[in-house]
Amino acid sequence: MIKVTYLDHSGFAVTTPEAVMVFDYYKDPDKKLEKVLREAPDQEVVFFVSHHHPDHFNASIFELAQNRRRTYVLSNDIFSRLVPQKGVSVAWMSPGDVIEEQIPGVSKVQAFRSTDVGVAYAITLPDGRVVFHAGDLNDWHWSEVSTPAEAHDAEAKFTKVVRHVAEDYPKMYIVMFPVDARMGEGFARGAQIFLSNVRVENFFPMHFWGEPQKACDFAGYIPEGCDAICRCLDRPGMEAKLD
Repeated sequence: MIKVTYLDHSGFAVTTPEAVMVFDYYKDPDKKLEKVLREAPDQEVVFFVSHHHPDHFNASIFELAQNRRRTYVLSNDIFSRLVPQKGVSVAWMSPGDVIEEQIPGVSKVQAFRSTDVGVAYAITLPDGRVVFHAGDLNDWHWSEVSTPAEAHDAEAKFTKVVRHVAEDYPKMYIVMFPVDARMGEGFARGAQIFLSNVRVENFFPMHFWGEPQKACDFAGYIPEGCDAICRCLDRPGMEAKLD
């Protein structure tokens, strides 16, 4: 069984038989991560950070789980001065980097270019299933302020990255992806494009900025024919258990 726990914003803990993977820890108002770690005493703990923005990276992660073996997979845009120089295992990644058989509890980590800063992560589990955390990879344009040319360029840039992802990973088990209602009319366009190019089994929206109701209205934006199971974890501490 795999368990996905929503921490807040774009933060998740994904518990597998081999590891607890913590993505973009920003805050954890329910202190759910403590419970997750207590319930998985034998698993490795791996923190993934997609980029340096303060709503995705909180340096307090280096103080968490100190009684456990920890590994940190960090985007290269994070300031090294914020990372302890001793006592922690750190793997730095840039777009295009691949790490195989070195991160505890996973077989492979591949970093893809973001359309903002940092990276998106595709993690291959020992059983071959793929977990994807997009970070700030999205079709970022704002319907009220972007010109048609800017919107076109943003979509073209994003689609190019998604097609690269789909070439390497046509099927994914878990995808955590931004669905940000602040963007206006096209707030879910990125999710639509991603789900049209990659066969996703379990889709988790994130990066709500206080408006989860739109992100969880899946009927409004999931592409026709998409058979992903869409899971709404819209409050910190909510969990989904997957087969």
